[in-house]
This record gives sequence, structure tokens and C-alpha cells, in this order.
Amino acid sequence: AVPAPLPAMSGLLALPWEDVLVPHVLRLLPLRQLLSLRRVSRAFRELVRLYLANMRRFDSAQIAPAIPRAAFLTLLQDNKVLQQLALQSCSAWLTDGELLPVIRQNQHLQHIQLKGCAQLSCQALMAISLSCPNLRRLSLAHCEWVDSLSLRSLADHCKALEAVDLTACRQLKDEAICYLVQKCGRLKSLSLAVNANVGDVAVEETAKCCPELEHLDLTGCLRVKNDSIRVLAEYCPKLRSLKVKHCHNVAESSLSVLRSRGVELDVEPLPQTALVLLQDMAGFAPFINLQI
Repeated sequence: AVPAPLPAMSGLLALPWEDVLVPHVLRLLPLRQLLSLRRVSRAFRELVRLYLANMRRFDSAQIAPAIPRAAFLTLLQDNKVLQQLALQSCSAWLTDGELLPVIRQNQHLQHIQLKGCAQLSCQALMAISLSCPNLRRLSLAHCEWVDSLSLRSLADHCKALEAVDLTACRQLKDEAICYLVQKCGRLKSLSLAVNANVGDVAVEETAKCCPELEHLDLTGCLRVKNDSIRVLAEYCPKLRSLKVKHCHNVAESSLSVLRSRGVELDVEPLPQTALVLLQDMAGFAPFINLQI
């Protein structure tokens, strides 16, 4: 059935929708308020629908701590121009069935946030790699479904990546990380935190392949040792922050070079007085990495 025509507009709605209201007025309103605005009248509902179809950034956390599945499907069904997509507040129910249609119809995506979306599968990452060639930032933190094959697909198709968060992606080993950094040499930020399978091989290859690297998170990577930190210091002159808390095989002897360059570290050296005392007593103080 053909919908009935909208009544003649007056007041705010009389302004040009696509040239004025959508790009200059509605974009100033929080997404939650826009959804409330839909209930005012049929004309406002149509206006908000037009806005949703043309918005460039969608962050589910702007609507509610846990957005309902039905609302998500309705909000993004007509949008084909998204550039940023953040769905961490959908983690309780988000599966490939909901995500893949959105990914496949939005090929201009540059930033995707899927932190904690544990019910997805490696098919989601495959779809992202094939549909989003301009991807710049991707968070897959705590997505244990990420495997080496899907990460290879990402590396093969999304070479413009600048930031990747693989925190607690525990299936990944050194070989997968090496493949990623070899293909994505523009990386500026990388998190490999909370992964006991990541060691010196991955860190050294990251250092050699990513000279633009600024931020590296190795928190809890128990296999990382001093040698790879020294390689990092040698090959990454732009490094600004390094997290090595709970890396018990990384010591001050390798961190001191980075510390002297002003790199922000998340572990502190021993106070100088204690350092001198330990040197006098045992001669091992330069190798201590004080974990706090």
C-alpha cells in the first residue's frame, strides 16, 4: 500500500530537510533524543528516518547501556553511508545474523568497535575484510572467536589499518600477528594484551614492519622478554607509550632506553636509593621491572 501523503509542513518542519534539518540541526541532537522525537508525529518519524539513513557515525552506547536487538535492526536498515560503527553495548545479543547485513551494505566504514561481542564468529571478520577496504581502526578486544585465518583475511584486504585492538584474542599466535604487521605497515596503535601465546617473535616483527608505531599494549604477555623490547626501541622512533605490566620477563635493563626517550611506560623503576642498595647487595637491580 502506498503511504498517505504527509500534511503540509509548518514551523521547524517547513525548513528544507536534506539541506538544513538533517545536516545542520538533527546532527546536533543526541541519538537518544532523536529516537524520542520520532514519537511526536508521522512527519517527525519520517524526518528521523531520513537522518538515520544518512548518518555517518553510529554508537549504540549513545542510546542505552544495552540497546534492544529490534531497535538496532530498525535504526540501521536503510543506512549505506556509515563511516564509524560502535556496537559494544550490543554484545549481549549481537550475532553474525544482525551484523553482517550492516557491514555488507556499508562499504565506507573506517572505524569499527566490536569490543566484547563474544557471540560473533570469524565470519564477521571475514565480512569486514571483504566489505571495508578503507578501514582504519578496528577493536576486537575480548573476541575470542578471532582466529588466524580471519586475521589473515583482514591483513590482505585492509592494508590502510592504523589501529587494531586484539586484547584477549587468545587463539592468535606469533605467526598470525607477524602476518598482520607485514601487510599493515601503517599501524600506529596495536594491542596484543592478555595473550599468553604472543612472544618476542611477534613483537620484533611488529617493530621492524611498523616504523610509525606510537602505542603498543603487551600487558600480560608472559612470553615477551627483554630482547624484543630492545628491538622495539631500535626500530620504532615514534613510540609514545608501551604497556608491559605483568610481563615478568621484561626488566628495567631494556625499558631504560625507552624511558630516557620519554616513552610513557606503565611500570615504574625502583627509587634510586633502593636501586643503589640492591646493586651493592646483589648486583641485579638494573634487571628489575617493578610491577604495580
